[in-house]
This record gives sequence, C-alpha cells and structure tokens, in this order.
Amino acid sequence: METAARRGALAVAARAVARRLNADHTDYAGPTLPCRCGQRARYAGRKAKSFLTALGAMRLVRAYYSCATCRHGFCPRDRLLGLEGTSLSPALTRMVGTAAAMVSFAESSDLLAALAGLPVNAKQVERTAEALGRELAEDERQHVLPAAATEIAPTMYLGLDGTGVPMRKSEVAGRPGKQADGSAKTREVKLCTVWSAEGRDEEGLPVRDAGSVSYSAGIESAATRDTDATCSAFAQRVEREARRRGVGRAPRQAVLGDGAPWIWNIAGEHFPEAIQIVDRFHAKEHLSHVAKVLYGAPSDLGDAWAKARHAELDAGRLSQIVAALVTQYRTRRDRAKRQELRKCIGYLWANRRRMRYPRFQAQGLCTSSAVVEAGCKVSIGTRLKRAGMHWTVRGANAIIALRCCRLSGRFEDFWERRAEWHRAA
Repeated sequence: METAARRGALAVAARAVARRLNADHTDYAGPTLPCRCGQRARYAGRKAKSFLTALGAMRLVRAYYSCATCRHGFCPRDRLLGLEGTSLSPALTRMVGTAAAMVSFAESSDLLAALAGLPVNAKQVERTAEALGRELAEDERQHVLPAAATEIAPTMYLGLDGTGVPMRKSEVAGRPGKQADGSAKTREVKLCTVWSAEGRDEEGLPVRDAGSVSYSAGIESAATRDTDATCSAFAQRVEREARRRGVGRAPRQAVLGDGAPWIWNIAGEHFPEAIQIVDRFHAKEHLSHVAKVLYGAPSDLGDAWAKARHAELDAGRLSQIVAALVTQYRTRRDRAKRQELRKCIGYLWANRRRMRYPRFQAQGLCTSSAVVEAGCKVSIGTRLKRAGMHWTVRGANAIIALRCCRLSGRFEDFWERRAEWHRAA
C-alpha cells in the first residue's frame, strides 16, 4: 500500500509539473535565435520529448529552433532546465551521480529502482555518471576559491600517495609494469589529501579533526622536465587543492609521504616552507622487509631484529640502524640480500631529515600518513578496485572526480554552480 500510494502521488506530481511547463510558452524567443555555429537558427514550432525525472516519466513540449547551416537544433527551455543532451532531469542526474560515486553502475541501477522506483539501466547510469564526473573534473580545475581565514587550522597537512587501478588492456598496452613478463595491468592514481589534526588522543598524539579531510586525485603524471614551461598535471592539482584549503596561509605546514622521490620533488618546489615527514609506518615496513629477506618468514630471529630496528627508529637513532644494516651487509655474501640492504641504507640516508620522529612528536606533528592510506582505500579502492572492474583512463578519472567531490563535501556547492551555469546559458 505504501509503495502504490507513493507511486500514485509521484505520478500526480509529474503530471502537474508537466502541465505547468507545457502551458508556459515563454520559451519562444522570437523567429530566430543565435546558434552555436555563429549563424541564426529559425523557430520550427514546438517539439515534444519524454524525460525521466525524480517524479517519474514526464512529457514536455518546448519551443524548437533549427539551424539550416549546421543542421542542428535546440530547445532554449532544455538549456534553462538542464535537460539539454540528456533524457534525465537534473534531480535524477544528481541521484545517479550520488549512487554511482558509491557503488557499481549495476548496483546503482538496482538502488534507483528499489529506493526511487526509477528505471535507469546500468549503461545509462554509466554514461550519466561519467559525463557528470567530467563536469566535476572541469569544475575542479576552474573553481579554486581559497578557504576563509577562519577555516585554516594552525597546522595543515598535505599527504601525497599513489595506488594502482585495474585497466583495460588497450590502456596499458606497451607500458612497463610489475607482472612477471614486465607488462602492466594497472595505472597509478595519484592522490592529494589535505587535513588538520589539532585534537589529541589519550597518549597525546595528534588526531585527525572530524570533517577536515579533502581529496583530489587523477590518473596523471607527476613528472616534469627542466625545460617544461609549466609544472606537471598532478603538481598543478596539488597546488589547486592546497589553495582551496588555505595550506599556504597556515602558520605551519607539513607534507607526509612514503618516501617516493616525486613526492619530495613536488613538496620542495611548491611548498618550500613545509616540514617534510616520511610516514613512520612505511619506514618500519622497509626495515621489516629487510628482516624477511635476511632471515626468512616466519622467523623469530627476524622478528626480533626488526623489532629492535623499529625501536631505534622511534627513538631517532638512525645511525644505529645504519650500523646494523652495514654489519649485515659486510657479513652477507648473497648478492640479492646485499642489494636489499644497500637499497634500505640508501632509503634511510636520502630521508634521514624526514625521519626525526622524536623531534616531530615533540612539536605535536603527525608522523603517520594513515589519513592518506585510508584515502587511497576510501576514495579509490572501494569503488574502482573491485573484482572484475577494468577501466579506461577517461572513465576512471570521471568517477574519481565524482567520488572525491562527494567525499570532500563539495557536491552541494557544485550543484549550485551548475544551476547558475544553466541559467546563464
């Protein structure tokens, strides 16, 4: 009874809205209107089209203008209502985007049918969500208003990381990868995360402030040549997100990463005053990997060796860690083990100033990039890395933009701007 009553009420509402719009002929704007090709389009009567809306199916009759030069036509009312080039209303488009940002296209179709009683098939969900995601990606590039001064915390954190997304074969053809034959199955999504952590837990360690995290990500390069006139696409993305969040105006800034050189290149060039910190978990992970290489796994001796190195790292005794690694290097004859030891020593040496954990802790700074790691899983992994998914770069970037916008709390602002665009058009 509830479902039937709801369906009936929505059908009545749909007929009332359609009747109101169809009775209004103010969308007629004279015998001719400017066409996008630069010529004049002539009025060709009123044309009917069926749309699917949040209320259900709706048939609208609108003024139609046809251009003899480019042989295309348009309806001014479609532009005003945000219906141009689609059969879904803005409200339903928003519902589709909300669902597709969270679950697969097929699941989104099922949810729309179960919760709203609207028949939007999976392919239409895919097309609509990806088109909306491309709009959001363009909006992300164009709309970079800095945060108000009152929103800026005393310390702002910027985290950079990357995670692989499974791609279609055509998207990775000829690209080197981690497969046994040297081929690739994934492309790397680079993620920028901004947050604050003024709260403290029972042990006095920084805790991420609720609602302070924002994300921006895309499959794009972080590489820049010295001769390039502009910085890399990802560096530009990081700058935009930092500007939006007011990172540059914070009294103190910190950049956290896993130690990858591209992270520090961006940090050094674009945030020279920021404190650079290697994620403590990643540093310990490197030492644990060396222990497994040296002693095998599982191994009580290896676990004890790694635990001792972890304690030295927490205490800031990097020289003792390097001495222990050098001792192992001198006593080992296996080439593979010596190579891993050399790599770990190089990693510690290159990042030694970024691993001063006792000093960072005394300053009340985060030394863990858990927010960034969680961001890779929350904003990318749980939506784009599910079983059986294989993406195109274009499709993945669209859904990434859609998901990051929602998770960062910017979806409402986007829809307000989108309505303004349609009114201006």
